[in-house]
Amino acid sequence: MSTVSPSRQTTPEASRSICVQVDSISKSFKRGTERVHVLDELTLRVPEAEFLALMGPSGSGKTTLLNLIAGLDVPDSGLIQVKGSRISQMSEGQLASWRTRNLGFIFQFYHLLPVLSAFRNVELPLLLLPLSAAERKRQVLTALEIVGLSDRVHHRPGQLSGGQQQRVGIARAIVTDPALIVADEPTGDLDSKSAEEILALLVELKTSLNKTIVMVTHDPRAASRADRVLHLDKGRLVDEVHN
Repeated sequence: MSTVSPSRQTTPEASRSICVQVDSISKSFKRGTERVHVLDELTLRVPEAEFLALMGPSGSGKTTLLNLIAGLDVPDSGLIQVKGSRISQMSEGQLASWRTRNLGFIFQFYHLLPVLSAFRNVELPLLLLPLSAAERKRQVLTALEIVGLSDRVHHRPGQLSGGQQQRVGIARAIVTDPALIVADEPTGDLDSKSAEEILALLVELKTSLNKTIVMVTHDPRAASRADRVLHLDKGRLVDEVHN
């Protein structure tokens, strides 16, 4: 496998607008008296409406990279821009506001509130926005229709299958109509049939709604559904595959 230099690549994506721009970011964490370097001068471009998969062994830095792109953490050095916003230079308050409007996050274990219905779980991000109850209702019902759960609006998570719970999680991620969706092992807790359905839904979001998706996965079958797969090792990009 050859070493990748993303800034020098000439690819089909090069002519498209860039959604995520990562320039020479480094990130380390302190473990006791030792400082562990997780990302090392990493550069990356993600065009708009691309479905990108990140793969690599445990400790390779892929989840750290995902969290940095999502504005859940900040790099030690380097620049991260999403749709022109320099999120690597924002304060915690600015990042929280930015995430509410621009980011959808899909988790491996759904993170749904068990006492709330599917409708109320999906509505949660909208409560942070200046919307009327009627506007929130319209957006929630639209999101649940997109993921195929119009008939499960009033069901609580315990009344839904794992695949259906993940669909609620996806509806929650898209209800604010964000430009970017990040997904951390979105099929890791699902059986193969449900996993395939979720991956097909992600492809549909990318194709029909022009969503940019960055997904971390250990599963080659999941990665094969992405437009492009980047492999990380020891904080660096080491290989790139176009599907």
